[in-house]
Amino acid sequence: IIQDRIIIVANQLPVKAKRRPDNKGWSFSWDDDSLLLQLKDGLPEEMEVLYVGSLKVDVDPSEQDDVSQLLLDRFKCVPAFLPPDILTKFYHGFCKQHLWPLFHYMLPFSANHGGRFYRSLWEAYVAANKIFSQRVIEVINPEDDYVWIHDYHLMVLPTFLRRRFNRLRMGFFLHSPFPSSEIYRTLPVREEILKALLNSDLIGFHTFDYARHFLSCCSRMLGLEYQSKRGYIGVEYYGRTIGIKIMPVGIHMAQIESVLRLADKEWRVGELKQQFEGKTVLLGVDDMDVFKGVNLKLLAMEQMLKQHPKWQGRAVLVQIANPARGRGQDLEEIQAEITASCKRINETFGQPGYEPIVFIDRPVSLSERVAYYSVAECVVVTAVRDGMNLTPYEYIVCRQGVSESESSSESSGSKKSMLVVSEFIGCSPSLSGAIRVNPWNIETTAEAMNEAISMVDAEKQLRHEKHYRYVSSHDVAFWSRSFFQDMERTCKDHFRRRCWGIGLSFGFRVVALDPNFRKLSIDHIVSVYLRSKNRAILLDYDGTVMPQTSHNKTPSSEVISIINTLSSDIKNTVFVVSGRGRDSLAQWFSPCKKLGIAAEHGYFMRWSANDNWEVCGQNSEFGWKEIAEPVMKLYTEATDGSSIETKESALVWHHRDADPGFGSSQAKEMLDHLESVLANEPVTVKSGQFIVEVKPQV
Repeated sequence: IIQDRIIIVANQLPVKAKRRPDNKGWSFSWDDDSLLLQLKDGLPEEMEVLYVGSLKVDVDPSEQDDVSQLLLDRFKCVPAFLPPDILTKFYHGFCKQHLWPLFHYMLPFSANHGGRFYRSLWEAYVAANKIFSQRVIEVINPEDDYVWIHDYHLMVLPTFLRRRFNRLRMGFFLHSPFPSSEIYRTLPVREEILKALLNSDLIGFHTFDYARHFLSCCSRMLGLEYQSKRGYIGVEYYGRTIGIKIMPVGIHMAQIESVLRLADKEWRVGELKQQFEGKTVLLGVDDMDVFKGVNLKLLAMEQMLKQHPKWQGRAVLVQIANPARGRGQDLEEIQAEITASCKRINETFGQPGYEPIVFIDRPVSLSERVAYYSVAECVVVTAVRDGMNLTPYEYIVCRQGVSESESSSESSGSKKSMLVVSEFIGCSPSLSGAIRVNPWNIETTAEAMNEAISMVDAEKQLRHEKHYRYVSSHDVAFWSRSFFQDMERTCKDHFRRRCWGIGLSFGFRVVALDPNFRKLSIDHIVSVYLRSKNRAILLDYDGTVMPQTSHNKTPSSEVISIINTLSSDIKNTVFVVSGRGRDSLAQWFSPCKKLGIAAEHGYFMRWSANDNWEVCGQNSEFGWKEIAEPVMKLYTEATDGSSIETKESALVWHHRDADPGFGSSQAKEMLDHLESVLANEPVTVKSGQFIVEVKPQV
């Protein structure tokens, strides 16, 4: 049997590259810190894993073929080499200066605050995604492989792959936040990106909030609604159901534990214990970027020392700042602000042998980080937005320690840890024992930090145990296993459906239909038409004879002429069937003498212009209108953009122009309201697309 494989596509490959000492070629090794490498633990054991992504180094075009061959043979990695001009515009331009700030709720109000949208940067983003797709296409077996795409750098890649392979099994996971629809809809290419993501089979998010924002964008911008069936969320899109997966990523337990054993054996933990002896250590570990709220944390520490002087000389905030990945003026401003705060706080509260802020702005290895976790009483995360943030998870595991180190006196006691976390980060919902804060509120954050380090040990232990149970069971393997199982489940009908790819550029989508579906053949229709003696031709009005969007509803002379040609054939009976009133239809089609009209969905019917109107309903009692109309008026007044259409046989409430969310919830309310007040009347109340209708029972 051909074995299933999975191709994992991300901006960067999980390998490190170094120039050989003799400067001839490159040497490569796995990057053990890469999530892409760690997620293999959750995939089926016998499954082959291929990686497609770029390298962190520039490889000369003359060496690219050799490097590609070496990476494929030794690491099953396929490198995507981006030309320097595309790389700069794609990564530092569109990704880091436009998408990254926007997805973290920063709108480009001025040219130097968040990146403005430039069409050339978007074109580079598309070009880069296309290069990634070409690398995938080179190695894929479309019938047997799964493809799992990671993060916001590659959001249009699903379209490139789906266009080549209609039935490809493909998942996408977004590691950053997905912003509220109010923010997302400012993006000039909002529909292109949404439609591209919907070419995946499964789209994953860390939290329900991110998924909710995405679904709200689908609803408001594309008119797509989602259903929840047996706990799974799905979006129906041209006959395909795209699964929505909510599952926060975890950490790699074994890796942290092995580093912990090492850090324990090394001198670093002991040295730090000595350095901070008699002090209570609060710890922050953050990337240096504008969304991590590092300065807000420093201000909260300052506030805590002012508000609770007992901590002066005793509490220390150690802040580790990893080097920045982006660049720009925002970053320089924030670094200057942080430096000024550190200086001011240390000058105000410092004493001989005591500095309240220890700021470390150099690269810190995992083993040194682990040593700091081990001595910290509390970890503080005050990011104003962060997709996930695994710092609290790492900290909890380090405070648990590893069983081998039980001999040391301290670790034989009960384990405890405390967390103060921003409510705006992805891991916050999973950590129910953490003290959650609004990082913008300096005073409450300071109080939370005081509460965390003042809490009694028994309470700290209970919270720690609860968190450790969660973090150790929801690790990175649990996350990838869960995502892969959902991808399998979502794609299981792929080869049973009939699929057609339609649409150009980012309008491209796959229409999936039941295997019994037969496509209408025009040749077949023509031959049957010519052979038949009697033909009934029924034409709808809005959306068929007339475009749905046109405001002028009078049919064109071309439409009139086609209808006259059809109805002049003695073998044809031609009818326009519509929900519209008989007067408008009779007026519009007055030149078509032989045309039949069924108005108000057939309540009134006329075989030709010379015939009288027939009433098809038995009921000529319309007393119910006096009950229904006031109810409809009530909802019309309360719902901006809605209106009532009064027909002879029916009343229709329209909410197409109202807010989509509010309009549909008002329609549901109205339906219940009308059903209860009209319970004893000979009418039916039903809802349709953007309407609620009351009409006589037939």
